[in-house]
Amino acid sequence: MRLSDADASGRLRLDAVARYLQDAATDDVDETGWGAPEHLWVLRSIRIDTIAPFLRDKRVEVVTWGSAFSSLAAGRRWSLSGDEGGMIEVDSVWVHLGADARPRRIGPGFEAYAEAAGGRAASTRLELESPSAAGLRVPWPLRLSDVDRMGHVNNAAYWSAVEQRAREGDPDLRRPIRARLDYRHPIDLDEEVELLEHRSEGRLDLAFVAGNTVKAVVVVEPLVGVTPS
Repeated sequence: MRLSDADASGRLRLDAVARYLQDAATDDVDETGWGAPEHLWVLRSIRIDTIAPFLRDKRVEVVTWGSAFSSLAAGRRWSLSGDEGGMIEVDSVWVHLGADARPRRIGPGFEAYAEAAGGRAASTRLELESPSAAGLRVPWPLRLSDVDRMGHVNNAAYWSAVEQRAREGDPDLRRPIRARLDYRHPIDLDEEVELLEHRSEGRLDLAFVAGNTVKAVVVVEPLVGVTPS
């Protein structure tokens, strides 16, 4: 863990976790020949289960493997473990694009990932509903540093917004949580984005809205049945 990966209390932040996941996935596909520029992968949905928050950890081990497979998409899992007991389990679905940035069928050579998936199918169906339009609206000014080489707001930047809004109340990110994010449309730097927010019973629902379009939806809630040690 680096200095900028943790908050003032030492907790590993969600946006830092997202960077770890992204970097591990990129290194993996680069090593197996399924990386850029011939193959591009766009994150469709992700679930982050913080089973034991990283509060005192100084080192993080990241393990990743294929979790599901279909003709146009693939699932990926990660396990994160810390040297002081931190534990996070993550599952996700990525859409496969060709060098022209258009969806492309996953061709031959993907057998190792498909075998790891064990026959599980990758679904690109989005499940999270947008918060009520009557909810709290907060501006979310974009920064140049939020945009990556794909030309859109990077995955980790969404979690920075979640971190910021979570400071205003529940859920407590120092406790076990489940955080889910559905990506509906990319966000570009020149767009004016608002966060549409609703809280109920320790749960935070957040939508990233540009104009009349919901770009992404996040739900963060306590992870039921888990007691931190």
